[in-house]
Amino acid sequence: MAEALKDQFGEDIPQKIAMMLVSAFPEFDSDAFIQACLCGYNELELTARARHICEQMGKYLPEDFSASSSILIRSLDSPLNSTKEFGMGPFLYLPHVFYAAEYGLKHFEDAMELQYQLTQRFTAEFSIRAFIQAYPQQTLERLHQWCSDPSPHVRRLVSEGTRPRLPWAGRLPEFQKDPTAVFELLEKLKDDDSLYVRRSVANNLNDIYKDNPALVNKVAEKWLKTADKNRLWVVTHALRSAVKAGDKQSLAVLGYGPPELIEIEDTTIHPQSPEIGQTVAISCVLKNEFKLPQSLMVDAKVYFIKANGQPSAKVFKLKQVRLKPGQQVEVNKKIALKQLTTRTHYPGKHQVSVLLNGNEICLGSFNLLPAKMI
Repeated sequence: MAEALKDQFGEDIPQKIAMMLVSAFPEFDSDAFIQACLCGYNELELTARARHICEQMGKYLPEDFSASSSILIRSLDSPLNSTKEFGMGPFLYLPHVFYAAEYGLKHFEDAMELQYQLTQRFTAEFSIRAFIQAYPQQTLERLHQWCSDPSPHVRRLVSEGTRPRLPWAGRLPEFQKDPTAVFELLEKLKDDDSLYVRRSVANNLNDIYKDNPALVNKVAEKWLKTADKNRLWVVTHALRSAVKAGDKQSLAVLGYGPPELIEIEDTTIHPQSPEIGQTVAISCVLKNEFKLPQSLMVDAKVYFIKANGQPSAKVFKLKQVRLKPGQQVEVNKKIALKQLTTRTHYPGKHQVSVLLNGNEICLGSFNLLPAKMI
């Protein structure tokens, strides 16, 4: 069994932080700090552990935020020299990030400098949001400056910190209502040299789409007019939720317009009565009977029966293909019907469709049976 995240943020973390703080501030009472941090520590989850450490930092560091933030900065290790995966190591600085937001909100310049340094070792995407809400104009001006910072970690913070629906963080309701300010930042980052930054841009747009689909489609269409392969990737990745949902406007932006005269032949759904725990195979042949080539985004859609007996659709990606006039292609998908933590299967009739550029065409159904008792 994989080790729980909180166990990777164990009792050694307060001890490491204490050693770092003593190196920058010899008067720091490391023994009392560690003892306070470890009180009730094992009962807490990861985020709660980080907040608990943050609270103790607030008690044992100087009250003056200018002094305490200076100590924290001096205690930091060297900046990350890579944008590759770096595991749980940088999570050491999660308490520092919480400290910046909790104790630095009335000290804008000192707090921004602390976050600028922290994001080059971990990320300040969680703390910067408090400053966006408290000082929207001032913080946005700073983020615009950071768009051209030499560090990809700082540039990524601009995009990641302004995501309206950032995971593990509270939402930014003002950006959910009106993402104009975010678009202005992403415009500067969309062609960034670093994939690390461009991926964040795509994730931000994917967030915005959930509240403002028409606006994101408009931005995507604009960006694609002069897009190179890197920007094409950004737009395609940004619209992944839209494509999965079959948003016809998004698909049209990506060049997948309404299909014309596509014949569906040789459909098979086998077996017709699989048992829970088995696999069902779905296949069909698509033929372009139109006089012009057509680009197709092909997905399968299965209406799984839920506990209440009602269907709930799930989309499976199949293929992207360009068919010449008269050309045909076979598409197929094997779907495991075993019980999963993310999906529980129930007996009943399951409808199956194919999606062609978001247009749904029924292929048939299979009747899922209970698993046989051994």
